[in-house]
Amino acid sequence: MRVAVTGTPGTGKTTATERLDTDLDVLHLNEVIKGEGFSTGIDEDRGSLVADLDGLSEWLDGRDGVLFESHLAHHFDADRVIVLRAHPETIVERLRERGDDDSKAYENAESEALDVVLSEAVEEHGMESVYEIETTDRDPDAVASEIQAVVDGEREPSAGTVSYIDWL
Repeated sequence: MRVAVTGTPGTGKTTATERLDTDLDVLHLNEVIKGEGFSTGIDEDRGSLVADLDGLSEWLDGRDGVLFESHLAHHFDADRVIVLRAHPETIVERLRERGDDDSKAYENAESEALDVVLSEAVEEHGMESVYEIETTDRDPDAVASEIQAVVDGEREPSAGTVSYIDWL
């Protein structure tokens, strides 16, 4: 089984997946991108690495029994895709706390309000493989439990259940 945990930066992917008690190997793709050199340069406007998605896809190929997380995770082959969601104001707050400037924080908040990651996940994997989890007011352990329920097949697919369009 291959499970992707994705979502806009600040939705709690890394925090929740670090709390999982699972037999799957948990891979933090942002660490892999940095550690294994899967970048093609730096996006000067955003001050972030540009991921080599083809190289990373090859690196992931053949790996089974894995759960991988990143805001890019939905771009790779997976049996189940979990999209973590959080209110845009929560995203701004979380990203500021970790040192992002207002421009980057609000760009990500707008992306969340427009369902960018969810839309991409559904487009690539189909509604029957995508699971949305709201994280705004949830403890990371509760989010990890919901992720585990998806991994264990105890939860039905659910895309399109969360909306923040009114924030715009």
